[in-house]
Amino acid sequence: MTDKVAKLCTGVIYQVYLRSFYDGNGDGIGDLVGLREKLPAIADLGCDAIWINPCYPSPQHDHGYDISDYRSINPEYGTFADFLQLIEQAHAYGLQVLMDIVPNHCSVEHAWFQAALHSAPDSPERNRFIFRSGRGENGELPPNNWQSVFGGSAWSRITEPSGEAGQWYLHLFDSSQPDFNWRNPEVAQEFLSILNFWYDCGVDGFRIDVAHGNFKSADLGDDTSPDFPYSYNWRMWNQPEVHDIYRSWRACGDERGGKYLVGEVWLPAGVAKGEYVRPDELHQAFAFDLLVQPWKAPEMRAAIDFALTECAGNNFPAWALANHDVHRAVTRYGQNQVADNPSAAAMIAAGRNFAQTDIELGTRRALAAIALVLALPGSTFIYQGEELGLPEYLDIPDAARQDPIWLRSQGVDKGRDGCRIPLPWDAEKQNFGFSTAEKHTLWLPQPEWFAKYARSRQEKLSDSFLAKYRKLLKLRAEIFHPIGNLQWLSDKDVGNVLAFRAGRGVCVVNLAAQEFSVPSTWNLTNLAFNTAGGCQAEIIPANSASWYICENSAQ
Repeated sequence: MTDKVAKLCTGVIYQVYLRSFYDGNGDGIGDLVGLREKLPAIADLGCDAIWINPCYPSPQHDHGYDISDYRSINPEYGTFADFLQLIEQAHAYGLQVLMDIVPNHCSVEHAWFQAALHSAPDSPERNRFIFRSGRGENGELPPNNWQSVFGGSAWSRITEPSGEAGQWYLHLFDSSQPDFNWRNPEVAQEFLSILNFWYDCGVDGFRIDVAHGNFKSADLGDDTSPDFPYSYNWRMWNQPEVHDIYRSWRACGDERGGKYLVGEVWLPAGVAKGEYVRPDELHQAFAFDLLVQPWKAPEMRAAIDFALTECAGNNFPAWALANHDVHRAVTRYGQNQVADNPSAAAMIAAGRNFAQTDIELGTRRALAAIALVLALPGSTFIYQGEELGLPEYLDIPDAARQDPIWLRSQGVDKGRDGCRIPLPWDAEKQNFGFSTAEKHTLWLPQPEWFAKYARSRQEKLSDSFLAKYRKLLKLRAEIFHPIGNLQWLSDKDVGNVLAFRAGRGVCVVNLAAQEFSVPSTWNLTNLAFNTAGGCQAEIIPANSASWYICENSAQ
């Protein structure tokens, strides 16, 4: 493993949802010019890399996850030259650049799919996707009963070139996102070519969307789970052949001097991701189990232990408390979670709870939670705006919502728009400094209360959420690196408290509603930081975390 890859496996990566980060040309949509302008803010935070959500050409039915051309840049975001300049400037700031790759599906506007629509059944063009004849007397029923992640059937029927109702194509997500047929070697060859194209441009690695997808069961049999359609459909996910993809991708990256790969792998609780992070496959996979746990020490500890165990002998996990698919941490931790240890089918939904929120409580907990995650062995992914303590915008007007989840569910599921609102940079400027465009032209509306969270206001306060976030990132490099194995100090029955040693430090998180007295036997006297502020080494306030420096901690 190269030093650059090793740094990513233990570093801090900032997730850029480009559309909402910063608008550099005044059209109401974030872009590459805007990202380049704000790179110093990311570097100053103390990050090692940026991960950019899809910025390829796309009709934006799923805001970039429906790709029409894998080798170009969406004109909404700028030019190819803008992207090359971004890489150059990011590297100058010491930031590696990760792109998002979407191998499970593309856009209906992709040239391959358009060719398939204009070709005959069983043609080479159709064999790049998963086309099947329907069931029923006239093929009017889908080929099986699979349900889309976004709601409704996972199959859509096409009109043949002759004008007759024809075959059906599979889409595990929106109907605008046809699934590739990875049992066709041409697909594998195409994606290796795509990876190499971007490596030639200087990209340092990829986050892999739906890394447990791609292959489906060869028979495409019905989902026979007893709780269908709310089940985890094992025929759709986690097929053994998927690992052949990542062995070839790892070999490709290694041949290019060492390129980093991290997978989005959503699997049922208790199903290990260890196979995905074997020495010849992905470097890391996201430890999502921790993200969806309620604010309870036993559940969080179990999720941490599970994540560390499943990748034992390989790299440590990639941790995250938020991303573009779930509600922001301040909101989640300010709610009464609806269920402990959510089922596989409900894991992502557990991160999108619309219950009443105590923002003050959620803010305290979110800061304690990031202190917990930053102290854990592995890498930490920070979703843009989390450093500002932004809550979720739950009350977006219905007419402004754009998520296909909202559209396909006929409004039953409000979707993910609330965590994708354009960021507030300056409280005194139009659109809170995100864009010079007219307010009504922003791609998603900002709430007026965003002013309170604007970076310009937080920069002036020594005890702001942003200031504490920066402090934690700075101390992380001093206390918890070089990275060490985790050793628990707290017993499982110590109460609602988590305490462990890692590197040169000790992290103690008090998840209880009352203060916690640190046992004298832990010998913790050198307090480095507490997220609530103003406390003594031996007392940890409710819903806060303390970091200690212990020179004799295990390495």
